[in-house]
Amino acid sequence: MPYTKSPRPYKEEYQKQKARGEHAARMERQRARRAMDKADTGTVTKKSPRRAGKDISHNKSLAKGGSNKDGYRLESPSKNRSRNGKKPATTKRAKKK
Repeated sequence: MPYTKSPRPYKEEYQKQKARGEHAARMERQRARRAMDKADTGTVTKKSPRRAGKDISHNKSLAKGGSNKDGYRLESPSKNRSRNGKKPATTKRAKKK
């Protein structure tokens, strides 16, 4: 277990997070969650009942340069995290004649 004999350096960790560019993506995810909550409940202080046990999945992943403007939707955590930023598979069906 780290930090058993010394206090955890939160300020240092936060500075590293900002330097790596993780802060902006985290804030974008937070804005998406709050927008979904506000649309469903009318306030950002209450969690949307639809969001229980679900992830907010961005149409274009934040890691690939996406934003909330590209759109987002509710999705199961396993489905959202298994894609790893890949586009959903499309199936080609033969047309019936």
